[in-house]
Amino acid sequence: MTHRKADTAAAQEPTSAPQPTGGRAARAQSAAASPWRALPVILVGSFMAILDTFIVLVAAPAVQADLHASDGQIQLIVAGYQITYAVALITGARLGDTYGRKRLFMLGMALFTLTSVACALAPTAGVLIGARLAQGLSAALMFPQVFSMIQVLIPAQQRHRAFGALGSVIGVSTILGQLVGGLLIAANLFGTTWRPVFWVNVPIGLITLALAARMVPETRAPQARSLDLPGLAVLTVALFLLVIPLVEGRDAGWPAWTWASLAGSAVAFALFVVVERRAERAGRAPLVSLRLFAERSFAVGITLVVVAYAGVNSFFLILSLMLQDGLGMSALGAGLEYTPLAVAFFATSLLAARWTPRHGRRVLEIGSVLAATGFLATLLMAFAEGARLSAGPLIAPLTLVGLGNGLLLPQLLNTVLGRIRPSEVGMASGVLSTGQQVGGAVGVAVIGVFFFDALTPHGSRVAQYAHAFGTAAILNLVIAAVATALLLALPRQKPAETA
Repeated sequence: MTHRKADTAAAQEPTSAPQPTGGRAARAQSAAASPWRALPVILVGSFMAILDTFIVLVAAPAVQADLHASDGQIQLIVAGYQITYAVALITGARLGDTYGRKRLFMLGMALFTLTSVACALAPTAGVLIGARLAQGLSAALMFPQVFSMIQVLIPAQQRHRAFGALGSVIGVSTILGQLVGGLLIAANLFGTTWRPVFWVNVPIGLITLALAARMVPETRAPQARSLDLPGLAVLTVALFLLVIPLVEGRDAGWPAWTWASLAGSAVAFALFVVVERRAERAGRAPLVSLRLFAERSFAVGITLVVVAYAGVNSFFLILSLMLQDGLGMSALGAGLEYTPLAVAFFATSLLAARWTPRHGRRVLEIGSVLAATGFLATLLMAFAEGARLSAGPLIAPLTLVGLGNGLLLPQLLNTVLGRIRPSEVGMASGVLSTGQQVGGAVGVAVIGVFFFDALTPHGSRVAQYAHAFGTAAILNLVIAAVATALLLALPRQKPAETA
C-alpha cells in the first residue's frame, strides 16, 4: 500500500517541462487540488469516441444514397474508424505517458473536432473514408488518456466512483449512438440528411477543449522513456492483421485473405513478444511490459474485458438487425427500443459505484448473472413467439440486460486497473482499450456468422429473424456464462482496497 501511494505521488509531481506561472499556475494548482472538476471534462472524450463508432451505423444508408457509395466504400466508412482506432490505442496511451496526458487528450480532441468537420463536409465517399480513418486515429490519442488520468488523479479510495462514471459513459454512449443517430437522420436538419451526425461533435469538442485547458492538470509517467519504435511497428502490423478481417470478414463472405490475415496476426503477435522481451533485457522501455500479465487481476481481467465486450457488442448487432430488418422498425424506432435498456444501465452503474467498495466482486457476479438471465429471456421469447414477435414485450428482458451490464461493466474497469502502478498505467490503459475494441470485433464477427447462417427462407420475415436472433443469442448466453466463470477467478479484494 505504501509503495502504491508513493507511485501515485510520483505520477502527480511536476514534470521537467517549464512550470506555469501567474494565472496559469493558479489554474493548474486548482485543477490538481480538485480532480473531480476534471473528471466530467475528460469523460466527454470517451463519450465522443464511443458514440462515433455507433452513430454512423444508423447513418450508413443515408450516406450511401447521398454520396452514391458502393457497398465496399460504405463498409470502409463504417469500419475504417474502428480499425485505426483499435490499432493506435496502445500507442496513444504511451505517448500520453511520455509527452503528457492532458496534452495528448487535448491534441486528440482538437484533431477529432477537425476530422468531424472534414467528415461533415465530405463531397465524395473517398474523402469521407479518409476523414474517418483520421478520426479513428484522433480518438486513439484521446480515449486512453481518460483511463490513465483517472488512475493517477483520483484518490484510491474514491477511484471506484470515477471508473463507475466512465463505465456508465461507455455503456450509455454505445446505446445512445443509435438513438441520437436516428433522431438526427429523422430531423433532416436543413436538408443535410446524414451530415449532422458529424457536425454535432464540433461544438462539443470546442467547449471541451476550453474546459480542459482550465480544469485538467497535466501528468506524465515517472521517468517516462522514449517510445519503443520496433515494438510499435510490430504491434501495429499485428493489430491490423487481426482487426481488418474481424471487421470486414463477415460482409466480405470470409474469403481466403481474411484467414491468411488472421494467421499472420498470430505470427506477428508472437514476434511482438520476442521484441518486447529483448527490449526489457536490454534495459529499454518496452511498448507493453509483459510483467503486466503476471498480475493475476490484470491477466484475468483483460480476458474478461475481451469476453464481456464480445458479448455486449454482438448482442446489440443482432438486436438491431432483428428490430430493423426483421420487425421493420425505423432507425429512430429501434433506437427508442434501446432507451429502457440505457436507463437501466445508467441507474445500476451508479448503484454499483456505491455498492462495490462494500461488497467487492459480488456486485460484478450479480451483474453477470442478471445479464445472462436477460439474454436467456430474450432468446426464449424469440423462439416462443416466432412470427408473432413484436418489439413491446422485448422491453422487459432487455431492461434486465441493461441492469446486469450496468453492475458489471463499469466496475470491471476499476478491477482490471486497480493494482496497476501509475508508472505503468498508460500501457495498461492502452491494452485495456484495445481489448474492448478487439473483443467487440471478435464478438460481432463470430455471432454475425451464427445469425446469418440461421436465417432461413422459410416462414414470414419476422419468423426468420426471430429464429436467427434466438439462435445467435444462445452464443451470447454462453459468453455470459464464461464471463461469470472468469469473475470467480478474480482476486476477492475490493477495488478500493487493491488500489
